[in-house]
Amino acid sequence: MKIFAIASVPATLQPEQLQAHMPAEVYATIKHYLDGKIEQFWFRDKAGPIFLMDAESIDAARAELATLPLVAAGLMKYELLPVMPLMPLGRLLPAA
Repeated sequence: MKIFAIASVPATLQPEQLQAHMPAEVYATIKHYLDGKIEQFWFRDKAGPIFLMDAESIDAARAELATLPLVAAGLMKYELLPVMPLMPLGRLLPAA
């Protein structure tokens, strides 16, 4: 299952709080990427990352994200959006 995980950070987050966790956050993100849990990632200025994840379920994706240091510290949350191929495009193909 493909899932977009869209980060949000509280408006009260201070740069010092963020910097204290960044070395571990970067390590954990790269580990998830190398393990195939995060397939792609992007960054939105002042909003945080967006991940394209490969997970068995929304709960599995949520559990993976919970291991990230910023999430574990309550400094970042993710909205999870499951996605799938655009199936109506199949209607444009001739019947086989």
